[in-house]
Amino acid sequence: MLFVAPMLVLFIVFRFVPVVGAVLLSLTDYRLSGQWSFISLDNYTRLLRDSMFHESLVVTLTYTAVFVPLTVLLSLGTAMLLHQVVWRRGFFRGVFFLPYVTSIVLAAVIWKWIYDAESGLLNGILGLASLGPVDFLGRAELVLPSIAVTSAWKGFGYSMLILLAGLQSVPRSYLEAAMIDGAGSWQRFRYVTLPQLRPVLFFVLVIETIGAFQVFDAMYVMTGGGPVRSSYSLVYLLYDSGFKYFDFGYASAIGLVLFAIVLVVSLVQRRLVGRDD
Repeated sequence: MLFVAPMLVLFIVFRFVPVVGAVLLSLTDYRLSGQWSFISLDNYTRLLRDSMFHESLVVTLTYTAVFVPLTVLLSLGTAMLLHQVVWRRGFFRGVFFLPYVTSIVLAAVIWKWIYDAESGLLNGILGLASLGPVDFLGRAELVLPSIAVTSAWKGFGYSMLILLAGLQSVPRSYLEAAMIDGAGSWQRFRYVTLPQLRPVLFFVLVIETIGAFQVFDAMYVMTGGGPVRSSYSLVYLLYDSGFKYFDFGYASAIGLVLFAIVLVVSLVQRRLVGRDD
């Protein structure tokens, strides 16, 4: 307990106390002046009637539906390639992991230039094929996939390393036995590798889903929530409510609802992916 105590104190002070504070704050009308009044569940009933909350929830769910499969598939594919590579594996692993340790703001600025409709790199390449220009960040149907690609490029390196570790932990005797039985590459992956990766894959799914629901930085830098709030996420709404309009009680309610949504989604993922056979 003596060794655990410092971390336990830090957890209580910086995790548990703020959560309890957010719950209490969500039940009040608290303003920047320090004046507050207890309003019970009014902030939550206000959420149910708030069309902006509904729109931002749809944006967040849509972004998550695009980002999570893209990131997981990119991470898994890259991990499988690196698992097969023998020459300079450490070098390539470092190269793929490098974007993860860079700032999301820096990545967003770079990709904002790449997507630029007038002088962007991507539209320059499309112009060589007599295509475009395409306003990736100015069209409502393209803005969320474009931001998802940016976030996936920025963050897939971490999940790639986790999945690579999982691949390297699969007993080679299982794969050799499957080869002796005549299993092809896809069959070995489907019936041997993938079941062994289930715990690791569940972990990756959960952390990427949590990251997707918390998206804010890339949208703030690349689009400012536009066009016409088509990239206005729940965390963006929380940010505006708390730090732009100083409606701290309402912002806390949004945060707790977001926590509840992530918890439910994580439990569903555990039921579908993380359970034992």
